[in-house]
Amino acid sequence: MNIRSLTRGDGVVIGAAVVLFIASFLDYSSYCPQGIDCSRIDNPNAWDSLGILMSVYLGGVIAAALVIVSRAMPGRKVVGLDLGQFGAALTVFALWTAFWTILDISSAGAGLILGLLATIVLAGGAIAGPLVPFLKAPLLSPAGPAQGPQGGQQLYGAQPGQGYGFPGGQQQAPYGAQPSQGYGYPGAPQQGQPAQADPAQAQQAQAQAQQPAQGGAAPAGDFTPFWFAVPVARPLYGEDGSPNPIAELAPGTWYLAVEQRGQSLIAQTQDGRRGVLQDTTGIQRG
Repeated sequence: MNIRSLTRGDGVVIGAAVVLFIASFLDYSSYCPQGIDCSRIDNPNAWDSLGILMSVYLGGVIAAALVIVSRAMPGRKVVGLDLGQFGAALTVFALWTAFWTILDISSAGAGLILGLLATIVLAGGAIAGPLVPFLKAPLLSPAGPAQGPQGGQQLYGAQPGQGYGFPGGQQQAPYGAQPSQGYGYPGAPQQGQPAQADPAQAQQAQAQAQQPAQGGAAPAGDFTPFWFAVPVARPLYGEDGSPNPIAELAPGTWYLAVEQRGQSLIAQTQDGRRGVLQDTTGIQRG
């Protein structure tokens, strides 16, 4: 899983799960009878009560893991629910159990109090993460174009030291493009941006433009392929209209848009897979 696909909400979920696991080793109860030296009393923790351990502490940790794993495997379901939805429901169950447990105990210990606070944050992060814009933002800042998509890892189709799928790497030239001038390539001539050419090519292009159009020539489309990056992790669906995503576009990685269909884009990933990006709001063009 690309760590750059994690959001701030995922960070909140991970942090709350770590605190919850630590709380399971703290005293579950602080009961101390009067007239007894309490310093020698070994109060139980959550690991001494299997029901509380599984329903609150380990249940919350498992719920957090399901929420994070759903990022790596979008579309996977458990009992009819998406992994993320099932994990969010499990966090609410852990919070519900911790709340009524602490009300039932008159002398709650540090482990139970900290566990309740951790489940509140855990459930809040799992539920509000996909809804609140602040929590939907990337956990890590996107890498600059010169740094490559994933910390210098050599990707499919890349020469050593150059990554496929980001500006600055050696790309395969699209049909009809010059070797050093790829369609949509950052720094290459775009529509409305004339490029410097030698006089012979300029005269040849001018002569061709002055010739009347012949019946066999088909007009070129208005769409020019370009490189882009997404602000947050977004699913990529199959071109056949399947409702399940085939991949996930992660922030900090450059992808190639090869076609436009209405408001959607046909994007190509680093491993050559093509799919439909339905949500194109806020994308950064290279």
